[in-house]
Amino acid sequence: MAFHEVRFPTAISRGAHGGPERRTDVVVLGSGAEERNARWADSRRSYNAGYGVRSVDDLHAVIAFFEERRGKLHGFRWHDPSDCKSSTPSGQATATDQIIGLGDGSTAQFPLVKFYGRDFAPYARRIAKPVAGSVIIAVDGITAPATNHVVNTVTGVITFQPGHIPAAGKVVSAGFLFDVPVRFDSDKLEINLSGFRSGAIPAIPLIEIRV
Repeated sequence: MAFHEVRFPTAISRGAHGGPERRTDVVVLGSGAEERNARWADSRRSYNAGYGVRSVDDLHAVIAFFEERRGKLHGFRWHDPSDCKSSTPSGQATATDQIIGLGDGSTAQFPLVKFYGRDFAPYARRIAKPVAGSVIIAVDGITAPATNHVVNTVTGVITFQPGHIPAAGKVVSAGFLFDVPVRFDSDKLEINLSGFRSGAIPAIPLIEIRV
């Protein structure tokens, strides 16, 4: 199973529809009370890129991208304009946006994460596909020089260089932009140019993958 480190055309993704999905079993008891069980520990995002197709040129760009990925076979990066930053969508990413770990004097690697919620049951989402050049790291609130660490944009893991490993008790935080790893959720594209000219939206389903 391969992953291509290439982003789906951003201009098209800006008009797409989609978002996170969870799986929850709900059993209604005879008393009317409910028992609920989460089948997935993590949410999974899905999108329909067809809503972002505005022209025949866009359609041809999608076809070329689809063919190069061999349909469902290869994953790729997807820009989700509604959730693509460590900060709020309208904010600017800063080095203290997300706490990604606590130093112990020996741990050198820290995976990027983004937290959702704060008071009741915050959800930590692993960020595996940060955007190159966007990651900023801070140790105890002080921005660390880029030479102090290595950012792996394929895995989302930050590795501190020898001599710069965070000391015990030091909070490690990060700010970043990120993409979502996805694949096409169909091995077939239904393209109808006559329907497109009359306002029909082609279905181009995408689904998030674990990498």
